[in-house]
Amino acid sequence: MILPINTYSDEVLHQKAKPLKGVDAEISALIDSMFESMENASGIGLAAPQVGCSIRLLVLDISCMKSYEDVQPMVVINPNVLAVRGKNLMEEGCLSVPGVQGDVLRPSEITLKYRDRNFQEHTEEFSGMLARVLQHEIDHLNGTLFVDRMEKRDRRRIQQELDDIAAGLVPADYPIARECSRSGEGPACM
Repeated sequence: MILPINTYSDEVLHQKAKPLKGVDAEISALIDSMFESMENASGIGLAAPQVGCSIRLLVLDISCMKSYEDVQPMVVINPNVLAVRGKNLMEEGCLSVPGVQGDVLRPSEITLKYRDRNFQEHTEEFSGMLARVLQHEIDHLNGTLFVDRMEKRDRRRIQQELDDIAAGLVPADYPIARECSRSGEGPACM
């Protein structure tokens, strides 16, 4: 099922998400819907708060990108960044901030402890685009958007676009959430 994406001013995107205690049939169905919704919106990562669920869950699939065709889609539950190395400035965008891009400085490598779709624990090192997408999506679980990490002068340049998104004036090629799921307790959250 394709779920609507919450946008910039929605409350659920500015809250710290709650950890999951396990994966049941409802969470498994949500994971499937998140992958379907992400693909429908031509995204490469999607965090549960973006579909109105304030839980520590994200999905990603960067295999559509050149040089990353062999990277398997991931389900990441309760992520915890243990270490970071290096720095890399790169332009980012976000399904929750349609039409807006901006440069964000992030660590180039991370060590991440997380649980997979089967709730099995892993500790792995990630670099390159995979590290960037993981950090971007983990930010969503902490109530942070990429625009919050932009330099102040760059943020001022896009403020009108952000105001337009908040006012519902920006169209998207995918469903956008309306009032019912903006608090993190919408119908997609069981």
